[in-house]
Amino acid sequence: MIPGMPGRMNQRQMNQMMRRLGINVKNIDNVEKVIIQTDTKEYVFNDAEVTVMEAQGQKTFQISGNPAIKDRAEDQTDDDISLIVEQTGKSEEEARKALKETNGDIAEAILKLS
Repeated sequence: MIPGMPGRMNQRQMNQMMRRLGINVKNIDNVEKVIIQTDTKEYVFNDAEVTVMEAQGQKTFQISGNPAIKDRAEDQTDDDISLIVEQTGKSEEEARKALKETNGDIAEAILKLS
């Protein structure tokens, strides 16, 4: 509870107070997809609700929804292996070995096999 404010605020009062404090909040309409990628995972939000809050020059995004989560390493590795095989003419087994030895560095694996 904020001193000097009524016990319960309606949404309009809350928005007015936030504007006075220099905080702007708005929804992003018609969001089709939000993707968050880490080195090992991919989070895909279809039909997500996204809210942007701007305060003191910083923007904060809030995503609401249920993401589909999948491993990136497997998908990425298959594509990487295909690229290495295509570029070097080596076997998939050789490409996998080179990719593992180079800690996933595709360019270095291609150079190693060339």
